[in-house]
Amino acid sequence: MKENDSRQFDLHPVDQRRLTTLCGQFDEHIKHIERRMRVNIGRRNHHFRVEGETEHVAAAVEVIRHLYRETEATEDISPDTVHLFIRETGFERLPEDVPYDGSATVIKTPKLQAKPRGANQQKYVHSIRTHDINFGIGPAGTGKTWLAVACAVEALKDEQVKRILLVRPAVEAGEKLGFLPGDLAQKVDPYLRPLYDALYEMLGFEQVTRLIEKSVIEIAPLAFMRGRTLNNSFIILDESQNTTREQMKMFLTRIGFGSTAVITGDTTQVDLPRGQNSGLIHAAGVLSEVSGIGFTRFESKDVVRHPLVQRIVEAYDSFDDGSSSGQ
Repeated sequence: MKENDSRQFDLHPVDQRRLTTLCGQFDEHIKHIERRMRVNIGRRNHHFRVEGETEHVAAAVEVIRHLYRETEATEDISPDTVHLFIRETGFERLPEDVPYDGSATVIKTPKLQAKPRGANQQKYVHSIRTHDINFGIGPAGTGKTWLAVACAVEALKDEQVKRILLVRPAVEAGEKLGFLPGDLAQKVDPYLRPLYDALYEMLGFEQVTRLIEKSVIEIAPLAFMRGRTLNNSFIILDESQNTTREQMKMFLTRIGFGSTAVITGDTTQVDLPRGQNSGLIHAAGVLSEVSGIGFTRFESKDVVRHPLVQRIVEAYDSFDDGSSSGQ
């Protein structure tokens, strides 16, 4: 069991301008450190108190002191600078060392509270909260997308991010989209319905509509991500098994400072044209050992829809395994 610690310290020389710069508007930099390093920070003028697990506290104190030294030469500290200072401490969060407690992973949204079911869903939510990039891979009905949207709504509500982007590749079950009316966004819109439905459930129809109008929530085809850098955002790439290798690399390199990305998909449901390799399958192999990227793999036992769905998934898995061994 990890030990908790509490440290108090003063910043010198006392300078109100530098303290204001350190903390950021509405204490955004302090909140950033609390969130990323899992500590509680209290402040009264130049006197600070940091509480949390011992190694977390030591790293957070180091970040605050370094940032204060930085304020001597600048009147503006960006979230990017805070992010880089946290990285430079060598501090890493290790979710595998944390026991998965259902009560600790409850997701709170304006319209409902979501409690992950089972160890895999709890691990998935914990991983989303502690990693910048996360993969949720597994069959339909395991809650991959719904839980990711819930985490995104919670992060927006708690002002951890400034916007939500929900993205899907423009491929569905082998169907061609060219015959549909409208531009690419309008063609893909029907296939984004599961994402809309999850948002309506958690925020309500009117609130979702307002946030979309203000571009706080954006729902878009993957093609619209090229050339963008996404800072302070919560980005979900759904149905990612239908990305190509190039599209997946393009998406992952859009991630900016202060952002969280969740990539969901089912590697058994690839609908790409024959001869094209799935970007999700490729990324899972390439990135599996990269530090800072979380992977959660769901199985048929994790299905939370109608009991028949679980049995259908298992039947297809067994049939496919038998067909493969017989060839």
